[in-house]
Amino acid sequence: MSRDSHTHSDDDESDIELLEATVPENEAGSRLDQTLARMFPQFSRARLQSWIKDGRIRVDAERRRPRDTVFGGETVVVEPVEENVAALAPEAMNLDIVYRDDDVLVVNKPPGLVVHPGAGNAHGTLVNGLLHMDESLSALPRAGLVHRLDKDTSGVLIVARTQAAFKALTEAMARRDIHREYLALCVGALSGGGTIDEPIGRHPVDRKKMAVHDRGRPARTHYLIEKRYRGYTLVAVTLDTGRTHQIRVHFAHQRWPLVGDRTYGRTALPRGASEHLRDTLIGFARQALHARRLSFAHPVSGETIDVSSEIPEDFAELLAALDAEASQQ
Repeated sequence: MSRDSHTHSDDDESDIELLEATVPENEAGSRLDQTLARMFPQFSRARLQSWIKDGRIRVDAERRRPRDTVFGGETVVVEPVEENVAALAPEAMNLDIVYRDDDVLVVNKPPGLVVHPGAGNAHGTLVNGLLHMDESLSALPRAGLVHRLDKDTSGVLIVARTQAAFKALTEAMARRDIHREYLALCVGALSGGGTIDEPIGRHPVDRKKMAVHDRGRPARTHYLIEKRYRGYTLVAVTLDTGRTHQIRVHFAHQRWPLVGDRTYGRTALPRGASEHLRDTLIGFARQALHARRLSFAHPVSGETIDVSSEIPEDFAELLAALDAEASQQ
């Protein structure tokens, strides 16, 4: 069983998190660094070795050496280190800036764009584009990103442009004072709006996934019906908490996975669907999730900033195909 804890995060991408896991019994006799490389495949062995030496990895609350032997059953806590933003290369991108002033930016992120560099993707991320747009962001943690979205989730993101704004906005995010609304298309016929209140933590087997389980952290998701289709439901979603992949995990747990979510769901094709609808559903190879609205107090003036974004073209085409199908019923 494993758990995780966050300074703060949104439902799609975690900020820096403490990863906690139990060493499997079958690792008994193995080197610590080799075991950790298998337990945390998202990090290279070299990086894990460095964190062990720096004291960022504790085994039963104690420092160890990379070559030390594990016995199975130990509790491991990992404190990952973010990449040095200043060392990243600025890259020209056509960013969709929906709000801008001297203290804050709001970016409308397209689907398919990775937000922050990680292992194996130091280029082509939103951070690279932000650094090209404003080189002063290199002095801020995460280039000023206050929160994140998954690669395949679209929508609005807040970027602080000063240290003071970053501090104020990250604290507001931690207090849940920043209101975020998402639009999601679920598989299944939901009867009405409601709340999903189930704890979420790291998946006990697959480290790259999250799951509902008793050792997870509290998570609460509210949803309202926007539109019903045959076999699908479009919902507006707000969050009381911000667990990694919260919306995707909660709806999948209720057997209403998001359309296109290959991690937590499946491709569902309704009986009797037209060829156009079938092709559109099969071709929609990402989760149907869009962060469409943000509302927050400006970190300097205190004025309420309320921004929204239209759903991207692929999501709009998917809804249009469902609308066309409904009109033929």
